[in-house]
Amino acid sequence: MRSKIVAGNWKMNKNRTETEALLAELSAKLPDTNAEVMVAPPYVNLGEAVRYLDDSIIAVIAQNMHFAESGAYTGEISADMLLDIGVDTAIIGHSERRAYFGETDAILAKKVAFALEKNIRTMFCFGEELEDRKSGNHFNVVADQLKNALFSLDASAWKNIVLAYEPVWAIGTGETASPEQAQEMHAFIRKTITDRYDANVAGNVSILYGGSVKPGNANEIFSKPDVDGGLIGGASLVADDFIAIIKAI
Repeated sequence: MRSKIVAGNWKMNKNRTETEALLAELSAKLPDTNAEVMVAPPYVNLGEAVRYLDDSIIAVIAQNMHFAESGAYTGEISADMLLDIGVDTAIIGHSERRAYFGETDAILAKKVAFALEKNIRTMFCFGEELEDRKSGNHFNVVADQLKNALFSLDASAWKNIVLAYEPVWAIGTGETASPEQAQEMHAFIRKTITDRYDANVAGNVSILYGGSVKPGNANEIFSKPDVDGGLIGGASLVADDFIAIIKAI
């Protein structure tokens, strides 16, 4: 049975003091839930967050990782570095990494393969730009992103993969795909995986929606049968908003 997941991607926000304050508030207000709850602080605060949440059900995950074991990759972080501080899940392929740092499907395929080799659970992000949606090419774009980065993997690898569909036009813009649009795409993603593997693989992978989820729309989005939770951006930086979204799942 696939997991329900609410993950907060803090992006380049919160210094150490602010991180501790937000984690304290989240810990104090966290409701009883069967969902997995995750936070992804910036790299410099990952170790601190792991220590702070040592006795909490809130998991700490990374916003990115490199595909190499080690070496001359200035500014990058390896899988072993993450594992050494107690982080065993990484976001890979976020639209901002693709757009601002030139991460291609080929690079992401290498990252995913190496993460899985290292037993790093992978939260793989993908989604279409506004022009793809307007031109009606959004299904082809999403299918290609999945195929190029993930479809060379063995079926057994999918137990360590979480998918996060993020319509790029709805990230940080205040725009949100309608619940019906989210369900339509999530169902398409599941069918695409079924066609490549089988219904068991597709039925057991968690597919999160990652496009401006807020307390006001979370209930309706999460009610859709193929939406298994959310990768939350701005709303994860405000404790009460993030808690409300967790309650919605």
